[in-house]
Amino acid sequence: MDVNFRTLDLNLLRVFDEVMAERNLTRAARNLSITQPAVSNALRRLREVLGDELVRRSGAGVEPTPRALALWPTVRDSLRQLQHTLAPGEFDAGVADTTFLLAMADATAAELIPGLVQIAEQEAPAISLRVLPLTTRDPRRMLEQEEVDMAVGYFPAVIASLAARGQSGVGVPFETQRLYLGQYVCVMRRGHPLANAPLTLDDYCAARHLLVSFSGRPYGFIDQTLGAMGRERRIVVTVNQFFTAGRVVANSDLLTVLPRHFVTVTGIDDQLVLRDLPFDQPPVHVDAIWHRRAQHGHSHEWLRNALLRSAAAAFAGSVLGQKVPG
Repeated sequence: MDVNFRTLDLNLLRVFDEVMAERNLTRAARNLSITQPAVSNALRRLREVLGDELVRRSGAGVEPTPRALALWPTVRDSLRQLQHTLAPGEFDAGVADTTFLLAMADATAAELIPGLVQIAEQEAPAISLRVLPLTTRDPRRMLEQEEVDMAVGYFPAVIASLAARGQSGVGVPFETQRLYLGQYVCVMRRGHPLANAPLTLDDYCAARHLLVSFSGRPYGFIDQTLGAMGRERRIVVTVNQFFTAGRVVANSDLLTVLPRHFVTVTGIDDQLVLRDLPFDQPPVHVDAIWHRRAQHGHSHEWLRNALLRSAAAAFAGSVLGQKVPG
């Protein structure tokens, strides 16, 4: 159905965006400071223009049609771009009291948050930062549902998927920024039976292991690499934090895998021995990922810039995440 954009009332799109976000006409009306009948009337007019029902009643709310789901990302992104263009001064870092929600693992937070706090204290002293635990290697649902403003971590499958979709011309609703490259190493306690000799693949696979798994899955990317080689390791403990892993390994004969740059942050690096993994493992790229609807928000632009500066400062003397002695 052809749509005459010249005669389209853009206010109808604002109503549509709010209804899609809330999935409830009453809440949408409240957020827009209009009556529910006015929301219903706007939807009726937009249905006539687009030739689609857009939403159907479902329980106490509404359920969008496939056409509505397809339209919404573009509509929301366009409305937010227009809003930020017309209101360029809406974020003043010096007085803003915005709360930013970030999802990342403890190892990543240990490197990035101190620098980010320093920047915030100097430039935006009234903002708040909330760091939430990262429990997945695919944070897109969290970002889509606006549970967090940004996720930071190692998301190889997500980055590959977004790149493939972009190259094929399919719309990609997420943006990414490479923050730094890391390298994983095998970590054990000082005095471990394997600490005083080169680590072989046979010794590595025969040892008992601790796995760091954010999601609780009993395997990780190291196990995928070993599986491709026809090998496996025995995981006897699974935890969801790198800090915990370091403490456990320092007091046992278990082996674990940690980001090399993180070992010094544990505060117990003098109790640990690092060995290169006895097989090829690609460098770990740590990326920030966010939803495109936030791309043009001035507050989000400040956050991205501050995070990038924090990463640059934290890894200024690093090669692949390995800090070079000064």
